[in-house]
Amino acid sequence: MIQHMIRIGNGYDVHRLAPELPLYLGGVKIPHTKGAVAHSDGDALIHALCDALLGAAALGDIGLHFPDSDPAYKGIDSKILLTKTMALLETAGYRPVNIDAVVALQAPKIAPNIPQMRSVLSQLLRLPQDAVSIKATTTESLGFVGREEGVAVYVVCLIAKQ
Repeated sequence: MIQHMIRIGNGYDVHRLAPELPLYLGGVKIPHTKGAVAHSDGDALIHALCDALLGAAALGDIGLHFPDSDPAYKGIDSKILLTKTMALLETAGYRPVNIDAVVALQAPKIAPNIPQMRSVLSQLLRLPQDAVSIKATTTESLGFVGREEGVAVYVVCLIAKQ
């Protein structure tokens, strides 16, 4: 049997945005007039990150471990889901090496929040901040993101055997 010492995973998440809901990204509350419609707190960045980590370790996806049909996860802080994902990863004998995320959001501009998001995620992942990359982009007013109907997040991660 081949022992894979390094693995790559990718994750993707989308949430619809609606007025008068909170907007969380990377464990940080972002000031905005709209927030994510979701079973949990709707943190699309953390959800995509969980999927990337789980996928890299061949452990399924976020819906398998934290189904939206389970009332235990109603309104849950996504940082808790990431902590539980880290425990699953460690049980499987892996640790994250780095992550790279792209947040597609027409508004608000999140660049001022990225340092805090990197700080929160680096603590939860037990990584140095320079191993946590978060970039923001718009979609030039195209598609559901461009119409400010939703947020989309893409994450790639590298994990290694402990």
